[in-house]
Amino acid sequence: EVLLVESGGGLVQAGGSLRLSCAASGFAFDEYAVGWFRQAPGKEREGVSCLVISDGRTLYADSVKGRFTISSDNAKNTVYLQMNSLPPAATAVSYCALTPFRLPTLAPAAFGSWGQGTPVPVSS
Repeated sequence: EVLLVESGGGLVQAGGSLRLSCAASGFAFDEYAVGWFRQAPGKEREGVSCLVISDGRTLYADSVKGRFTISSDNAKNTVYLQMNSLPPAATAVSYCALTPFRLPTLAPAAFGSWGQGTPVPVSS
């Protein structure tokens, strides 16, 4: 059974930083790509970053390039998202998700397994 568990969310001030973690189990970790998504109140879920575990290819949304970094610790089956300089409009629930395609993508429809989400409320 595939299980993805996000952690590390919490209240952060605008301009601040957080590191999110996604602990994975129940699948061959290095045969998939893992994505991070955000869903702001009343908005659609949108892709933030994606990492292909096997070869390290990454993809970032234009809005976070230069501020966010996705990485993994393969021995721990964990993917991280370092978020810096969070803008005041960034309040959202963050999700990690799994796709079997070994290509980086930010399309939610490509991801079949999702974690429960971790809230990231941003205050200004």
